[in-house]
Amino acid sequence: MTNLSRVIEAAGPDLAAHASADPGPDRFESAADDSRAYVLEAVYEAYLLHYGEPRGFTGMDPDLRLLAGDALYAQGLARLAELRDLEAVAELADLISLCAWAEAAGRRDLVEALWVASARRLLGGSGPGARAEVSGELAQGRA
Repeated sequence: MTNLSRVIEAAGPDLAAHASADPGPDRFESAADDSRAYVLEAVYEAYLLHYGEPRGFTGMDPDLRLLAGDALYAQGLARLAELRDLEAVAELADLISLCAWAEAAGRRDLVEALWVASARRLLGGSGPGARAEVSGELAQGRA
C-alpha cells in the first residue's frame, strides 16, 4: 500500500465517498524514513486540495476541498508531533506558509522549488529547506 493510499484511508469515513479509486503513485519516497514520506504525501495532498488538483480525492465542492485540505495538513503535522520530530514540524510549517504566500502573491513559479527543497531536507537530510529557497525573495521584501 502506498503512503498516499494510507493518507486517503486515514482521512476517515467523512471523505471516503470522495476517495479516488486510483490515486496513482507516491510523489515522495524514502527508504530511511517512511514516517516523513507519509507526512509529505499528506501535506502535499492538502496543498493540492487547496490550490491544485488532488490525486486522492474527487467530486468535492470548494468548501469541502478547503476543509479536507486543512484536515490533511493537521493529520501530517500531528503525526510528526507524536514522533516529537520538531525539525520536520518546523520545515513543514515553513513549507505550508511559503506555498500559501507564493499562491497569494501570484508566485506559483516558486512552489515546485519549495517542495523539492523541503523534500530534500526531510527525506535526504541535505539542503537548507524551503525558507532558504526563497530567502532572496524574503530579503527583498517580496514575501
